[in-house]
Amino acid sequence: MNLHSVNSGHFKLDGGAMFGVVPKTIWSRSNPPDENNMCSWAMRCMLVEMGNRLILIDTGMGNKQSEKFYSYYYLHGNDTLENSIREKGYSSDDVTDVFLTHLHFDHGGGALKFEDSARKKIVPAFPSAKYWVSKQQWEWATHPNAREKASFLLENIFPLQELGYLNFIEEGGTWMQDFEIIKVDGHTEGMMLPLIHYKGKKVLFCADLIPSIGHIPLPYVMGYDVRPLQTLIEKQELLLRAVREDWVLFFEHDPTHECCSLIETEKGIRMGEHFLLQTI
Repeated sequence: MNLHSVNSGHFKLDGGAMFGVVPKTIWSRSNPPDENNMCSWAMRCMLVEMGNRLILIDTGMGNKQSEKFYSYYYLHGNDTLENSIREKGYSSDDVTDVFLTHLHFDHGGGALKFEDSARKKIVPAFPSAKYWVSKQQWEWATHPNAREKASFLLENIFPLQELGYLNFIEEGGTWMQDFEIIKVDGHTEGMMLPLIHYKGKKVLFCADLIPSIGHIPLPYVMGYDVRPLQTLIEKQELLLRAVREDWVLFFEHDPTHECCSLIETEKGIRMGEHFLLQTI
């Protein structure tokens, strides 16, 4: 098995929304905002080589939306998912499985694309792959609540089913060997976190439970979460297990840090060392 970090680009979100009830005077130390209170975030995906399978975890925002839509999120940097995969020696056609932690647009938007410049027909961005999502998240995303509806874009979701690429992962257990799945419901219903057994370590793909190093402290919960107190419980349980079992955390949205270890301190569980995934 080999794990690769693949970046699909950077975007900006309001710092207050990203840190919930935590005051700006505190969160701005780790994530300095611009003059509009916006902070830069990565859309970092993971490529997993496992036997004869090439698994892509999450797909970033993609490029199907309008210029007006993207203007709200200040896309920046030169990274694209296609180029990042190519840099690892693969093409989009080589991906056998696309694992979607959840269906918010910055995680599942790159799963589909327009066939050509006419922008009329939507096709899979990874035509040889099976696409996997939890059944709970699919039901949640296709019948969205008013608060979360803007994060679930129809063109990112329904074509997966209509084109015959959609597959469901049932709750709990191991999806395949060395690939454990932890389901959490605080951020959104049925989000799946891969816990990958790799080189004697366990690597947790944190998705939006712990989007960055700055979100490790328990009260640092995003304003986007539908059940913030549930997120608090889920974080506490996973962080305690992570320290006990010496996990590596892999961050999808941290603008600069890919991975870290954890330590226990007088203030609670905090980052130990930070490092690149490739150094494990």
